[in-house]
Amino acid sequence: MQRYARSLGLFWRTSIEAETEYQLNMLLELLSVLGNLAGSLFVLSLLFSGENSLGGWSWHEALVVLGIYTLLDGFTSCCLQPNLSKIVNHVQQGTLDFVLLKPIDSQFWLSFRCLSPWGIPALLMGLSLISLGLLNSARGVQLESLLLGTALLMSGALILYSLWFALAALSIWFVKVWNATEVLRYTLVAGRYPLSAYPAALRAVFTFVLPVAFMTTVPSQALLGSASLEWVLGSLTAAAISLLGSRLFWQYALRHYTSASS
Repeated sequence: MQRYARSLGLFWRTSIEAETEYQLNMLLELLSVLGNLAGSLFVLSLLFSGENSLGGWSWHEALVVLGIYTLLDGFTSCCLQPNLSKIVNHVQQGTLDFVLLKPIDSQFWLSFRCLSPWGIPALLMGLSLISLGLLNSARGVQLESLLLGTALLMSGALILYSLWFALAALSIWFVKVWNATEVLRYTLVAGRYPLSAYPAALRAVFTFVLPVAFMTTVPSQALLGSASLEWVLGSLTAAAISLLGSRLFWQYALRHYTSASS
């Protein structure tokens, strides 16, 4: 574990040093996040037009959901996109051979080799929205709710990572898998709003097909102190199954990988 921790520190330090050479990117990313956030708030205000609640959620409670979505989007920009988008290139160019020869777990290397600071504005905006929503909610901030919500937020991040990694691993069989990962990212935009705001059919899809509910709505309920035991257990179970599934699928994919030299 110490070797992996040292490797992770080295990976991220070199990545940040390389990325910060282009400091204008931070300003551009900040403007992009502000634009997306303004659009999301505008749509949310339209959904609340003439109503006091959205699917049983108040305005400030819905801000918590939007904040968690923004936080996960920042996590995607910081970690998932810089790393998992390169798996396709490694397979196409044959450089995956060099990754597999390294004395370190290949999934770990492919998942955490790079860290981009350009997702930091989204992380800060997400935390700000969550704080604003919680402070103005009916129940306020409760320590036990914060702890449970943080655990479920991590579960949601693991589900998102597992889905993204599994799709990227399909590049071993298919060439243009990156299109599918982009579709996944934009489909998850549905997580900006509470699950109960959608029709019953979409709620089923966002729970059992694309588990958006476990990424944003359930952690929001936990932070607000209204999560049920069934949803909490469902979220933790979905995270464990997703992570284990991505690991097993990667090992299965490697058994079918034909190296560039063979």
